Amino acid sequence: MQAITVIPMQAGSARLDEVADPRREEGDLLVQTLAVGVCGTDLEICRGEYGWAPPGRDRLVLGHESLGRVLEAPGSGDLRSGDLVVGIVRQPDPEPCVSCAAGEWDMCRNGRYTEHGIKQLDGFMRERFRVDPDHVVRLDPTLERTGVLLEPTSVVAKAWDHVERIAARAVWRPRVVLVVGAGPIGLLAALLAAQRGLEVHVLDRVTTGPKPGLVADLGASYHTGTLSEAVPRADVVVECTGVGELVLDAIDKAGPDGIVCLTGVSSAGRRLTIDAGALNRELVLENEVVFGSVNANRRHYQAAATALANADQSWLERLITRRLPLGRWSDALQRRPDDVKVVLDLAA
Repeated sequence: MQAITVIPMQAGSARLDEVADPRREEGDLLVQTLAVGVCGTDLEICRGEYGWAPPGRDRLVLGHESLGRVLEAPGSGDLRSGDLVVGIVRQPDPEPCVSCAAGEWDMCRNGRYTEHGIKQLDGFMRERFRVDPDHVVRLDPTLERTGVLLEPTSVVAKAWDHVERIAARAVWRPRVVLVVGAGPIGLLAALLAAQRGLEVHVLDRVTTGPKPGLVADLGASYHTGTLSEAVPRADVVVECTGVGELVLDAIDKAGPDGIVCLTGVSSAGRRLTIDAGALNRELVLENEVVFGSVNANRRHYQAAATALANADQSWLERLITRRLPLGRWSDALQRRPDDVKVVLDLAA
């Protein structure tokens, strides 16, 4: 079968390969891949910035944002042939640590977890894959066109889960949310905020293309200036860019008892001068919380599946700005200025 593979840590090594069919040892569930989303992590792996091949192998099958249809399922479980499923990216470490043992592998304590398409497990940019039935989430049939968005939605479902846990420390509840960055993560974070009935503001530098309309159709406000111009103070800030200056500004824009969730990963090597004393003073005297969030566990995938099923499907389809067949994989791995989410359509 065909697959997109790379040599991790080697730039320009991505190619369309013929690979062996998935082995039974990979799992009892056989899945036909329908679509795979492309994200910044995939592009970074293709640039040779990181990634780990499976043990004993040079090449890694790329792709961690999956959507598939079950071809074969064990008779003893709840899954049946024809079900729509999404593979869970991160798998628990072999020890396991206390978090992985509790099903919270997104909070792994020793770093020995594995991840499809990223770290030591083949990804989903292949025509078929096998997986343990416990490592997929079944989707509503209405998500056949948009279920490929589940993995990035699970990331923000986790972010909101943790925001709400932190907010429970006080009697008041957040009302105003500022989302920094209108990429897929930012737009999906805004979607989940809107579903919670919050006042949502989204900041991005893009003035044309689909992003302003997507934000407006959520009933949210779209801004292209500074964070101060977007909203004077926010109860919750979700930072989705990883840009150093914006991260610091996001912390500054949180109001009293504010919560700042960082989901963007910053590039190393750039130094910023900050007033550490003033930052500490603000965090302490205003009871602010700043935390990072990455990946997701099963309950976040399930929450994301519910959120997508409750969303306007036409809005979700507009989030996918390019769908390309497997034969045009190289185009899919090239970012364009007007891209929001690019998807490889393996069912085409």
